Amino acid sequence: MQALFIGQTYIDVTFITDHMPVGDEKHVADAYAVSFGGNAVTAAFCCAKLGVEPDLIATMANDWLGRMFWDMADRYGISFHPRKVNSSSLSFIMPNDGKRAIVRCRDDQHIHPFPLLNIKGCRALHIDGHQPDAAIHYAKLCREDGIMTSLDGGGLRTNTHELLAFIDVAIVAERLCEQMDKTPEHMLDYLKSRGCKIGGVTMGERGLLWYDETGAVQTLPAFPIPRKRVIDTNGAGDVFHGAYVYSYLANPGKAWHEHFEFARAASTFKIQKLGNEAGLPTLADIAAVKQEFGAAV
Repeated sequence: MQALFIGQTYIDVTFITDHMPVGDEKHVADAYAVSFGGNAVTAAFCCAKLGVEPDLIATMANDWLGRMFWDMADRYGISFHPRKVNSSSLSFIMPNDGKRAIVRCRDDQHIHPFPLLNIKGCRALHIDGHQPDAAIHYAKLCREDGIMTSLDGGGLRTNTHELLAFIDVAIVAERLCEQMDKTPEHMLDYLKSRGCKIGGVTMGERGLLWYDETGAVQTLPAFPIPRKRVIDTNGAGDVFHGAYVYSYLANPGKAWHEHFEFARAASTFKIQKLGNEAGLPTLADIAAVKQEFGAAV
């Protein structure tokens, strides 16, 4: 095991349409994509695509969608450790003008306890707060063993405050700031108070506001990609997380600003593609994005 990711499995159905039918109307979408979804799940697939195949604890139902997901994980070389639920979870995503509307159908009622794994050799843990019992169990274990722990704070979970005490790198979304009634600057202060060595707030086209090991606050600006090239921003944050975890594993001697610069290029690639799978970059894709936009920031 090189890295462990823990999250909630979704099958994402992403579609682009210029009209949403009502009543008895029918309408054909302009384009669509079906892929894996979920915050830490998508991050795990991104890490695998870049070259480090992780272990993944995520929900799975014994239905055709669940079997489809297992096949996806297998094709990416991910060691999947399922936690059983009754029904697969779905997300219906409609990108529009740089934003996205989402309807989720979620079953997070776990039938069994989370899998107990041997983490010997693991170098990174990435969690998104789903499966809170599993998240805090492995965060504590990894902290005791000196394994880097990373949190995607996309939203407020039942034990977010407690969990942060065991997190080294906490990169959260503006949505969490809103839920906790904090500005991004105040959120950084809060993450520092919880003991996070690295903390940040992703702000979409306004970039990343973050602090390093010394506590110095800085901004990583987003690449100035033309709006007409932005197709689907859903999953961009998840790709960002997966890419910096990969960068940390592949280049542990680099500074965190370099890991985040790598992840910025990865998420810039993602937003130009429809759906999560099409938006997973290769190392060559990331190099091409850096070459095109690197001089502009």
